[in-house]
Amino acid sequence: MVGKNIKKAREGKGLSQEQLAERLNVTRQAVSNWERGKTQPDIEMLQRLSEVLEVSVEELIYGEKAKKGPSRELSIKIGSDGLTVGAALAMIISYVKWQSIGWALLHGLLNWIYVIYYIIKYGWS
Repeated sequence: MVGKNIKKAREGKGLSQEQLAERLNVTRQAVSNWERGKTQPDIEMLQRLSEVLEVSVEELIYGEKAKKGPSRELSIKIGSDGLTVGAALAMIISYVKWQSIGWALLHGLLNWIYVIYYIIKYGWS
């Protein structure tokens, strides 16, 4: 897959394998081997390829740019609904287990604290 993406980007820039090889200070055979999938460029070479071909490393690895997903507003709504269900579930399980509304509220609160911590640490996506 990476090889096909390198070839597509190279051809998109109108470069031959020889020209790309010269810009990267590698042999034409190295470029050919990448494009045919016989070998893979290392991380540093992927970075250099992305600069020369003017595409992102992600495009070289995964192909075309990711298509737009659902809107951020929709993602937040779906995510917050899931979080609410999670907190409610924690409270219900706690109440059933200990038969105490105090424990249920505590576990619901702890669930939300964990969610806030997770969002701060890893971000919302």
